[in-house]
Amino acid sequence: QRQLVESGGGSVQAGGSLRLSCVGSGLKYNSVSMGWFRQAPGKEREEIADIGSDGVTRYADSVKGRFTISKDNGKNSLYLQMNSLKPEDTATYYCAANRRSAASMFPYDYDWWGRGTQVTVSS
Repeated sequence: QRQLVESGGGSVQAGGSLRLSCVGSGLKYNSVSMGWFRQAPGKEREEIADIGSDGVTRYADSVKGRFTISKDNGKNSLYLQMNSLKPEDTATYYCAANRRSAASMFPYDYDWWGRGTQVTVSS
């Protein structure tokens, strides 16, 4: 059974940092692409970063320069380092895996999802 589990969310003040983790089971991280998405109340789920099976990364403009996506294939782990957090980063953050090697920015392209972890940034 393929499963993704996020952790690392919490409450921080603006300017602070958090590191999210996503541990997978039943998946080979070196053969799938993965992404981090977030969804704030009343808003659509948006992709903020993705990483292909080859390690190529992409970021949404809203997080570029502040967030870093990475993965450790040996540990079946995906990470999102979030620095200089802003109140508008408040959302539930999800990791997702796509059986294709090339990452996609569209949620409907992803095959497996975690349940999410809450990030709250106060001003």
